[in-house]
This record gives sequence, C-alpha cells and structure tokens, in this order.
Amino acid sequence: MGHLHHNYGPEARYAVEREASLPTTMHEREIARGLEYGLQGADSIVDRSIPTFSRGELPHFAGINTFLKAPYVEDVRKCGEYDVAILGAPFDGGTTYRSGTRFGPQGIRKISALYGPYSFELGVDLRESITMCDLGDIFTIPANIEKTFDQISKGVSHVYGSGAFPVILGGDHSIGYPTVRGIAEHHSGNVGIIHFDRHVDTQETDLDERMHTTPWFHATDIPNVPAKNLVQIGIGGWQAPRPGVKVGRERGTTIMTVTDCVEMGIDRAAERALEVAWDGAEAVWLSFDVDCLDAAFVPGTGWPEPGGFLPREVLKFIQLIADARPLAGIEVVECSPPYDNADITSLIATRVICDTLGCLVRAGHLPKKKGAA
Repeated sequence: MGHLHHNYGPEARYAVEREASLPTTMHEREIARGLEYGLQGADSIVDRSIPTFSRGELPHFAGINTFLKAPYVEDVRKCGEYDVAILGAPFDGGTTYRSGTRFGPQGIRKISALYGPYSFELGVDLRESITMCDLGDIFTIPANIEKTFDQISKGVSHVYGSGAFPVILGGDHSIGYPTVRGIAEHHSGNVGIIHFDRHVDTQETDLDERMHTTPWFHATDIPNVPAKNLVQIGIGGWQAPRPGVKVGRERGTTIMTVTDCVEMGIDRAAERALEVAWDGAEAVWLSFDVDCLDAAFVPGTGWPEPGGFLPREVLKFIQLIADARPLAGIEVVECSPPYDNADITSLIATRVICDTLGCLVRAGHLPKKKGAA
C-alpha cells in the first residue's frame, strides 16, 4: 500500500487502508466460474473476464433475482454448507389494513442487485469473507395463519439447526412469532429479542386472530423466551393499541422511543438494548420492522408513521448491535412493494441486512465456529 496523505477523515482513512488488505480470491473464482459456465465473451469484448452469459455480480441489471445474487440452492438439505442462508416468508395474511408484504421478498431481492458485496465504510467484502445462499421462499398458506406459522417455524428451525445463519425476508410481522419459535427449540437456555418498530405488537389477538400486531405476546409465551429479554426500539406515534401497551407493562418488557434513543445517544441506547436482550440469554434474535423509520423513508409499508428514525440512526444502531455479540439471525418485515416509491423501502431493508452481516463479519461473529449453534 502506498503512502496515504493526511486529508482523509478518520472513517475514510480506515476504509481506504482496510480495502488494501482485503483478498480477491473469491472474486477471481467467480470470474473463472462465469467464463466456464457462461462461455467466453464475444471476440469484440476487450475485457476477457466478461462471459457471454451473466453469471456473477455484473451487470447489476442482469441475472436472476436472488439476494445479492447469492447462488440459488434448490436442495434445502444443503443449506448447512453455507455460512448464511436467505429465505423468504411471503405472507401478509396477518395484515390488518394495507396488504402487500407477501411481495416483500421479491422486492428486496430485486433491489439487492443494486448492491455489491463490498462496504467501503465497514471495510468488509462479504464475497471474500462468508458463503451465502438463497433458498427461495417458504411455502406459505394464504388463507391459514396457523398452518403458515407451522411452515415458517419448520423452515427457520431447519436452517438454524444446519448451522447456517438465517436471514428472513418478510412478510408481515406476524411471522415474528414462528421465526422465534423455530430458533427457541434449539436452545435449552433463554432467547432474547431486539425488536425495531413503531408498534409494540404485544397484544394477544387482533380481529380475533394472531395477527401482525401480536407476535411478541405469543413469542414470550414460549418457555425459554422470557418477556424480560424483549427490548422494543422506536415505539411511538398514534398506532400503538392500548391492549399491547398493557401487556408489555404487565410482563415487564422494555420500550425505548425514538426520542429516548436520540436524547441518550445511539451508542448508549444500543448498550441498553444489548444489556436487556442478553441478560441471562444464550441467543438473541433481531427483528427489524421497516416502519421504525420515519414514514418519508419507508412509504412501502403497511402502517407508516411520521417521527421515526432517520436511516443513519438506524444503521448506526444496527451496526453497534451486530458488532457487540453474535446474533441468532435476523428478519426484516413489513416491506410492501405495492406501496413503495422507487424501491426505497426495499432498499433500506437490503441495507439493514447487509450492514448486519458486514458487522458480524468485521467483529468475527461470522462465519460461525464449526459446531456452534
């Protein structure tokens, strides 16, 4: 690496220095694979790394829409061969007003093609650090919430039990209950939950069913998922049903509003969230509802609410959480492409996942040690 001048900012200097140390081995393998499977490019193509058929990151507008163009693995029995497994939960049968989140996995995958595997600020190249696959979607049952929950729990349990880190593309927030249920069965100790949202989602029923307003009531009914380890970040506005607030008060959950987090500072807020979620727990699940952001940034969601987080606040928060301790997995929910504008909601969903994975890699939490659950 050549001499660096002194005009960089601290973060930029770290990023530039870090890039020089990143390997290119997997990128070179991807190029070789593309040439083998996609044929050498036409004679007029000067860059001989370009194949005839797109088989890698480039061009970003080409190819099949898997998440970050990760390989599609049709045989889900092989997911344990990868460090990270992405799976969709295209379900909006728990939605109580504006439906459309069943298209969330499609929307997130589509816009994820805009990204590459390298983050400048984090100094991480996912392609060079971990292996990822896309398993496609869980077969959800549109007319039956409970059968869909069983499908999701089985799918998530399979991936988690394989040793792969699960990334769930929602879907409405009702899936929070079955995803946690799928994780909890692999632990004898307690599981904590870090929940980003504008809504508490802790009432027992809504419209006489277990809907997207109820996942945490039922998740914290699981014996090893105590309510004291549920921390909810960003709650506020005019869409918080009082029955859910009552349940949280009675069960001793922790709520942090946007104002709480901003006034104490994102660093301290993240410390408190980690303290609560990890108190006596052996694993923590990250559940991210896109509507925790201000409605201006997430028009493509069912219950947008002004006054939420700014993107840079949320991304900082997520980075601190992923840096601190290994996570059991992550779900991103309530992304509704039919209501979106220029894919910006799907874009923030993608960014949250990428930053989480990047920080887990940077902190040494991914790839997981062989044999670790």
